This record gives sequence, structure tokens and C-alpha cells, in this order.
Amino acid sequence: MNETIQLLHNHRSIRKFTSEKLTNDEVRTIVKAGQRASTSSNVMAYSVIGVTDEHLKKELRAVSGQKYVENNGYLFVICADLSRIAKLNKEKENIRKNLESTEQFIVATVDAALVTQNMVIAAESMGLGACFLGSLRNDINRVDELLQLPEYVIPLFGLAVGHPDHKPDIKPRLPFEAVFHENTYDKDKKEFVQAYDEILSDYYQKRDCNNRDDNWTNQMIKKYSVLTRMDVSAYVQKKNFNKH
Repeated sequence: MNETIQLLHNHRSIRKFTSEKLTNDEVRTIVKAGQRASTSSNVMAYSVIGVTDEHLKKELRAVSGQKYVENNGYLFVICADLSRIAKLNKEKENIRKNLESTEQFIVATVDAALVTQNMVIAAESMGLGACFLGSLRNDINRVDELLQLPEYVIPLFGLAVGHPDHKPDIKPRLPFEAVFHENTYDKDKKEFVQAYDEILSDYYQKRDCNNRDDNWTNQMIKKYSVLTRMDVSAYVQKKNFNKH
């Protein structure tokens, strides 16, 4: 296993950071590494907003409910962004229809996710830690207001980066057999999910902190039994994404 693969296998979300802030050079290095991610047709349908204003971070923490939105070395907000294309000539009917299509919504979200994953890998290679922050969508309209986002720009998630102040255990993933299909989709993967339930239950009971009796099946049933962030769809369409 080479160093790159080892780095990937050692990934863990960091939610506690020291008070040390990232330098401007570190921020630039991380974002430029993100920019080297693959992008559909060189569209680069994303923007990265660095949040340094302490009041703004407090407001975003209020949306998220997670203290590490405020307490970190640096906070990024990753946006799907088709506004650069719109500014070229959004009055042309086909351009506008394309921008507002489900296809381009997928392009923008995939582009943004790839950029952010590159940023995480870069940060971890520098001895830093990171955590994705989907919780900023708890009130996506408020985040839009706080960041003053124009049309064709939506905030997808945040990314907290900093110097780790803890070393959590590495959470096990679903078995390879549960997620890998060859040639056609195998509809019968239940045994691998059951095996993962046992692995994850053991992990939760033995990890260093926040022990509990839980497994993946129970978590997913609980998660999807509660209607969550149902305002996102209307917001996305209001910003001229995913309209047809």
C-alpha cells in the first residue's frame, strides 16, 4: 500500500481543533489542490467561500448547531456555481434552459464534491484534519442570505479544517461486497449489510469515546423516518437550478 492509498484509508472526520489558524499559504494550497479535481467539460461549476469573519461564523454555527463550524482553523463553504456561465449570455434561450436543467444541477454538485474531496486529501497530507458540514443546509435560505449569493449559486456544504485536537477511531465502512457490483446490479446484498451492522455495533461499543449500542440499519431507519430539510428543493429551484 503506497503513501497515497494509506492516507485515504486513514481518513477520519475531525470535529475538535486547536486554536491555531491556517495561514494564507495553507488556505491557498488547499484550494488550488481542490481545483485540480476532475471537472465536467472544464465547466468548473463551483465556488469556494472562505469564512474569516467571526460574527459570520457564529451565524453559520447557529444554522448548523455544531460548534466546530465556529471553532476551527479555517471554514470553507462550497457552492454549486453556474453564475459564471450565466453571465456569458443567459439571455440566449438554450443557455438558460441548459443552466436550469437537472443535468447541470448534477454537473455542479458533482464538480463541487470532487473539489472538496481533493481539498480534504490535501489538508490531511499537510497534517491537518477536516470535516464536511452538510448541517449548513439546516436553513439553506439563511445561509444564502448570510453569504449574499446571486442566482445560479447555492451553498452545498461547509468544510471545517484545522489542526486536530483529538484522534478519533477510524469508522469502518460497508464491506466492499456491499457496494461493488459487476456488470449488472445485484439486488441481493442483505447479508453484507447484516455483517456491517455487526461490525459497526462492535465499533460503537469499543471506541474510545461516545460509546453506544447502535448499528447502520437502525441509524438509516431513524434518519429517513424523519422529514428533513424539505425546504431545499424549493430553494434550489428559486435559485434557477434543477427546474426541468
